[in-house]
Amino acid sequence: MQKYEVGDFVSKPVTGICEIEDILYPSPQDEKNDKLYYLMKPIEDEKEKIYVPVSSQVSRLRLCLTKDEAWDLIERIPEIPTAWTDNEKMREQKYKEAVKANDPEALVAIIKMIYQRKQKRLSQGKKCTATDARYFQVAENLLYMELGAALGKPKQEVCETIVDYINKSRQKD
Repeated sequence: MQKYEVGDFVSKPVTGICEIEDILYPSPQDEKNDKLYYLMKPIEDEKEKIYVPVSSQVSRLRLCLTKDEAWDLIERIPEIPTAWTDNEKMREQKYKEAVKANDPEALVAIIKMIYQRKQKRLSQGKKCTATDARYFQVAENLLYMELGAALGKPKQEVCETIVDYINKSRQKD
């Protein structure tokens, strides 16, 4: 099981990127039961504090992508398969799983699917569904937050960085 250090930036499902501020026993009872916790601060909410048991496998924390891993993911975006699902109920389930999986590639797959669905619906004179819009925003936020942290860029610039990179690589082909 991965042990993290104070100062590590980790990705937490649904929350996104957090910095580990401390590893401690929040209460005397926890100390008695030898239950250590990570005290984490989400990078998007300086005031919030999250306690996650060190021993918990269900927390599904992982170290943030490195700069090289972030560029590798961006390079692979065109090849990452779209998580296509025609069944409405299954689709929302797939969205939830991708967000909870804490896997940047799964986020790319659902962002691509929702984008394609949105284009198709717009071409038919329909609007994007509320579920699609919500998960698109959540998935983009989590992905861009992590890529931004890895590349040292504000989250708002990440989409432009990806589009520029993919356009440049297409021009080379």
